[in-house]
Amino acid sequence: MSAEPIAHPPAPWHPDPVRQSRADHTLEDLLALPPGAPRVELVDGVLHVTPSPSLGHQHIAFLLCRWLTDHAPADLTATQAVQVALAADTARQPDVLLRVRDVDLAKSLLLPEQVLLAVEVVSPGTRRTDRFAKPAEYAAAGIHHYWRIEQDPIHLYAYRLADRPGPSGRREYELVTDSADEITLTEPFALTLSINEITP
Repeated sequence: MSAEPIAHPPAPWHPDPVRQSRADHTLEDLLALPPGAPRVELVDGVLHVTPSPSLGHQHIAFLLCRWLTDHAPADLTATQAVQVALAADTARQPDVLLRVRDVDLAKSLLLPEQVLLAVEVVSPGTRRTDRFAKPAEYAAAGIHHYWRIEQDPIHLYAYRLADRPGPSGRREYELVTDSADEITLTEPFALTLSINEITP
């Protein structure tokens, strides 16, 4: 009698080190990741595994997503953690985004022109990326609005895409308003948001 082979669980997914060193991953590679792959972002052809966010981070993102969904005009809606194609070799996953409603719900990758607002909730491990790298990439792709939410205490910074290129010669965001209490804006739609409403 022969012994039954022992079933082994599949090995955890890891990016191909050769492809990583060549930095030649594309949006097609991102879309072809296996179901068990961790959350990743594609940056300049390199797949970056992103750390798991804290409960507080996720709660803020959820509350904001729900608030935007409840208050946005009928042709817009909010979504959490969906990839946005910023270039042929770059895709980022904002914590929250406000998008046009008329998008195929089977899609897992949005285009910049479908996104009006990208939001990042800053965590200790993502400070530099959320404060500098991502807004520069979102601006270069033409996403008109960017919000950054700092924690402990919660403070929201609202930016809009400047009409003219900045000192770098590239499109950049300019600060419209910031507050730890309440923000009032006319874009991307007329709104008054109390920070208490997105505080866990």
